[in-house]
Amino acid sequence: MVEIHTFLLIDFAQITPHDLWKSMRVPLHVVEARREKLAALIDRHRYLPVHELCRRLGVSEATARRDLASLASRNKVKRTHGGALAEFNERFPSFNERQTTGARSKARIAKAGARLLQPGGTYFLDSGTTIYAMAEVFREAPVFPVTIVTSNLPVGEMLSSVPGLNVFLTAGQILGRQSVLLGETARRSLEFWNFDIAFLSAEAANQQGIWNSQDIIVQQQLVAVRRSAHAIYCLDSSKIGSTAPFLLKRWPDVDLLLTDAPEDKLQRLGISPDFNRVLSCDTSLPLPDVLLPSKPSVPVHFL
Repeated sequence: MVEIHTFLLIDFAQITPHDLWKSMRVPLHVVEARREKLAALIDRHRYLPVHELCRRLGVSEATARRDLASLASRNKVKRTHGGALAEFNERFPSFNERQTTGARSKARIAKAGARLLQPGGTYFLDSGTTIYAMAEVFREAPVFPVTIVTSNLPVGEMLSSVPGLNVFLTAGQILGRQSVLLGETARRSLEFWNFDIAFLSAEAANQQGIWNSQDIIVQQQLVAVRRSAHAIYCLDSSKIGSTAPFLLKRWPDVDLLLTDAPEDKLQRLGISPDFNRVLSCDTSLPLPDVLLPSKPSVPVHFL
């Protein structure tokens, strides 16, 4: 029996790069499935840089950028420099909308927090309306000299008009509707400061710890905490006993909680007495020595 073999002779010199690309093209349904996964990742984490998208999806940077462009053209994500930001800026209640919520509780926390700023101190003021209310109180009765660093655009604008205050904004991407500076550049700019106290906002607190709504905000707050001698988490009573998507700190790692929530509420929720580092809104001077500012240090900046 004679076997007949058929050979296909290919002249590779005649194959163009476009022909080769077409022969290797990934099926459309695979591409769409990957893009849906990418959109879901960004929706969950709110912000992811391109290199992190590549790592999670196992694709090249060129592929990730094509996918982002396709998703952005369909309004599924918003492109940013080096990454993608989901519709947090549009979907989350705006800064102005949040100012009208819990105004009385925020005012109590604001008065207590403003009393903690002492002459010679360097302080980080976080984003959020509670921190803004604290800055409003401080504006009316400031102490000098004080250095303020903030990612909160209205706070920076307001305090910069107070003669004698040293006010700095972080770097970062401006989210106008949220009145905040966020992103990798903002986080990196915090690395060049040493703070006596970081005043931080959050969305929720329960028996497990303190929570926030966006991973990108949590990551920025963690840098501020690491650069601070003390971190004070400012949460009004309405946020105590609730939860949010991203854990900021578990109670053993929380420095101080400033809240108007009554002690019995904290006990009922299992937060106290296990966690007893709570500053009441009735906190008065003199401050504990641990909260007094250290010797001022000169911040370092890359020029």
